[in-house]
Amino acid sequence: MSEQGLEEKCINTIRFLAADAIEKAKSGHPGMPMGAAAAAYTLWTRHLKHNPADPLWYDRDRFVLSAGHASMLLYALLHLTGYALSLDDLCAFRQWGSKTPGHPERRHPAGTEMTTGPLGQGFAAAVGMAIAEAHLAARFNRAGQAIMDHFTYVFASDGDLMEGLSAEAAALAGHLGLGKLIVLYDDNRICLSGSTALSFTENIDQRFASAGWQVIAVADGNDVAAVDRALVEAKAESGRPSLIRLRTTIGCGAPGKQNTSAAHGSPLGAEEVRAAKEALGWPLEPTFWVPEEALAVFRKAGALGDGREAAWKEAFARYAAAYPQEAAEFERVMKGELPAGWEAALPAFGPGTKDVATRKTSEACLQALGKVLPELMGGSADLNPSTFTWLKGEGDFQKPGVPPAGLEGAVGGEWGYGGRNLHFGVREHAMAALAGGMALHGGLIPFTGTFFTFADYMRPSIRLAALMGLRVIYVFTHDSIGVGEDGPTHQPIEQLMSLRAIPNLTVIRPADANEAAEAWRMAVRNEGGPTALIFTRQNLPVPDRAALGPAAGLRQGGYILWESAADPEAILIGTGSEIEIALAAGKMLATEGIRIRVVSLPSWELFDSQPQAWRDRVLPPVLRARVAIEAGISLGWEHYVGLEGKIIGIDHFGASAPYKEIYSHFGLTAEAAAAAVRHLLGR
Repeated sequence: MSEQGLEEKCINTIRFLAADAIEKAKSGHPGMPMGAAAAAYTLWTRHLKHNPADPLWYDRDRFVLSAGHASMLLYALLHLTGYALSLDDLCAFRQWGSKTPGHPERRHPAGTEMTTGPLGQGFAAAVGMAIAEAHLAARFNRAGQAIMDHFTYVFASDGDLMEGLSAEAAALAGHLGLGKLIVLYDDNRICLSGSTALSFTENIDQRFASAGWQVIAVADGNDVAAVDRALVEAKAESGRPSLIRLRTTIGCGAPGKQNTSAAHGSPLGAEEVRAAKEALGWPLEPTFWVPEEALAVFRKAGALGDGREAAWKEAFARYAAAYPQEAAEFERVMKGELPAGWEAALPAFGPGTKDVATRKTSEACLQALGKVLPELMGGSADLNPSTFTWLKGEGDFQKPGVPPAGLEGAVGGEWGYGGRNLHFGVREHAMAALAGGMALHGGLIPFTGTFFTFADYMRPSIRLAALMGLRVIYVFTHDSIGVGEDGPTHQPIEQLMSLRAIPNLTVIRPADANEAAEAWRMAVRNEGGPTALIFTRQNLPVPDRAALGPAAGLRQGGYILWESAADPEAILIGTGSEIEIALAAGKMLATEGIRIRVVSLPSWELFDSQPQAWRDRVLPPVLRARVAIEAGISLGWEHYVGLEGKIIGIDHFGASAPYKEIYSHFGLTAEAAAAAVRHLLGR
């Protein structure tokens, strides 16, 4: 068989594994797997550095299928190159309990770098992966000894590039000159509703070129040699990310549906699959057929990974001999382990500390942690002077070279890929997605910063990070109507409850400086999912903890802050800045002889994960007289106060005025909280 004939057989193997699986499942997206099969074959057999025997090898190339609807393309490649994914697994596509879900899910099956499906997310996360690779290379590589040296590849669709998220991420990637980021764009000009001419007619080449990318056009995406040349050219460009625009035919080979939207998001149908097999000279039976000669090509390519990883391990052993401390540190951060004693760096705030906003306390914590956690890296969406999310003296992550005039030492320290301060620009959505990509890569704990009301711009990426269980820390400041004069556009109302609704996201709204330090402790510890830290703009008192429950109670999510008697008859519950109000109300009621308990409940997720005994101790079921106070929507607090309790919240937008006046006008006062308790007790 000629080389070209064997290549065609390999490509058709990908096409028909996808077509057969989708047909059997009676759902799926055959168009891109069939149209992009040649490019996928070229990348995976000639360029991709990976090892099916060790899918988590630190220095593997990352492959992101941003167009997650084309999942059968990925599953076919994983099976063919030797990952732990059988033909039976392909046959179970989209079925309960299978290793082949409808859209790719991180590490399920092994070899899947991230969960994709919401378009644009994979593209943006890949930028974060490339940032992580560049930073770790700058930190650990030494002359002649590169232990971190790999590419990040993306398969993207028209839909990915329509999403504004990809434009945000591409602009930053170009600015940063991420030369090891290569995007293969499946330019088939068809979307679910028809031709892309309906809504997507911009010049993509010019868009990416203007953003600082190298753009390479491949006129025929089925031309293996042309795709190969494009990949070689892209890999040779070290100063710019590369976009390879592949002109492809959606549903390639299916005579009645190729190049139409009918091939995009539905099975081809039995007759069309038959026609496609006949057109491409493929046997009608058996289904899921893998020719031995094609499998041999893929398995040979996959087996190269053993040798590549073995060579890397030998190189790493030489590196470790020359740089033992650096090697140990590299392994620590890549495993996601924390250094011994890191928690001792967290500051404590005594009763003499003057009133301080928790955003400023957060800054103090971040500066302290940055000294002992070199893997901590991040920044803000152009809001550093307000969110204080920066690492003093740790340099700016920028394209290496001389800083432009006027930008020398914008944060201070090194200018280049070794810097740990990221300037995301006014790009909240990309910021969140890039942080997820950094966490996915490994070796970093990313943090972000913006005003809390702009969490809405980030929510899709936050949700995806929670779904994947990523250790990302989102810092949100200006957390309530306490923003004051900036008015309702900048005053979060529904955001707190909205984030609490996301499974596997830990939300913490500390009440004072010491709770803020504990919040950072829990965020860094949280390796099973992301954490949202919610901080105030306005100053809050730093209470004398000798008279209150220790701030370490935050580790349980909720705890008894203060009580006037050991047998309370009513409970006041609050979070954040409203704890000050709850304490004032409690002490007011105590002077009236009412036995009262004040509970700080900064994290619902942490509290609900505690044993029932702890929860019953803090909120005894027999105590039905409960009042919750929080400067946000009231919906959801029924979980803790029941139908018999009272919720003091804000179920409308805010207003522009000094914050104390707003609190008073909206009824978030100690007097209102005390009155609610009296009413519940019939006093």
